[in-house]
Amino acid sequence: MSADRAEKIRECLASRFPAAELLVKDQSHLHVGHEGAKDGRGHFEVTVIAEEFSGKSRLERHRIIYDALGKLLESDIHALRIRAFTASER
Repeated sequence: MSADRAEKIRECLASRFPAAELLVKDQSHLHVGHEGAKDGRGHFEVTVIAEEFSGKSRLERHRIIYDALGKLLESDIHALRIRAFTASER
């Protein structure tokens, strides 16, 4: 199930950032038994390296990613760690 969720996340991000380097890590196994994980949603870490972030603050970058993930934030994702960079910021 989590592999499917990770793939859904990757697809949403790839649709919004077609030229980006993307990495989606399912970290749900690290939170088994965690109060917030009881509803069945997962814990994920995403890394997005995209030139679209140039000139954007960290908050703006996170908002763009949240917008790209849309309903998955309500149905599949309990916690999300975001790493958002341009290629030159790596």
